[in-house]
Amino acid sequence: MQGHSHTANPTLPQRLAAFAELCKPRVNSLIVFTAMIGMLLPSRELPPLKLFLAASLGIGLVACAAAAINCLVERTIDALMARTRARATARGEASTRATLTLAFLLGGAGLWLLHAFVNELTMWLTFATFVGYAVIYTALLKPATPMNIVIGGASGAMPPVLGWAAMTGTVSAEPLALFLIIFLWTPPHFWSLACYRIADYEKSGLPMLPVTHGIRFTCQHILLYTVMMTASTVVPFTLGMSGWFYLAAVTLLNLGFIAYAVALYRNYSDALAKRTFRYSIVYLTLLFAALFADRLFG
Repeated sequence: MQGHSHTANPTLPQRLAAFAELCKPRVNSLIVFTAMIGMLLPSRELPPLKLFLAASLGIGLVACAAAAINCLVERTIDALMARTRARATARGEASTRATLTLAFLLGGAGLWLLHAFVNELTMWLTFATFVGYAVIYTALLKPATPMNIVIGGASGAMPPVLGWAAMTGTVSAEPLALFLIIFLWTPPHFWSLACYRIADYEKSGLPMLPVTHGIRFTCQHILLYTVMMTASTVVPFTLGMSGWFYLAAVTLLNLGFIAYAVALYRNYSDALAKRTFRYSIVYLTLLFAALFADRLFG
């Protein structure tokens, strides 16, 4: 349903900017980054540039399509929340038809790139990730259970597996170790945001953990998942994927994350939750950068 737009007739650049925002560029830049590192890890040699670019662009376009579908499905919820009410779908500036067309074009182009220039396995895994995020997580899980982000986190953890499959045509223990790290990282990352945005989520009616079980319980689970995540970060070292440089870097990063999680549990504040959320993004970026640096110089 199309509501009243804030601009009577948005110009083409305004429309394109609104659509670009629906693709969640900040979230997807981290997704593509972790996929790229997944591509760079299987071999000490750099991958062929054409293959690397085709895989990165293909995965990125499908991620953008999934984000646009997510915004469309959640448009009525987004309109209630301060963090998301400026989205074009929430404001009624992007119609259902236009958003679906955008998602279909981007997703179709991405899957075609993966099929034509990468390999079948990567295309099908990327398609499954799209369905997992846009349909299973957004439409089914998110409104149904407070553990939505835990189960839904599987989609967000797939990019390094997609990157690895793009270069090798297989899925082995190494990319699954990276999958496990992001899978366990997602709940503390997202719950810290949900804690300081609790008023928004109460309005939205979504059963996020801080809303259903309270902030104290959520902080306890943030700490629990952070400890599990830090344990999982040692697996790349034990598999021989990385050496001492990665282990030293990830140990320092883990100490920081655990310090935040303990502080949140002991003495919660919105400001601290916001800092934890920001640290979690830096944490994951640096962890993957350390994996690559270790492979490059190790």
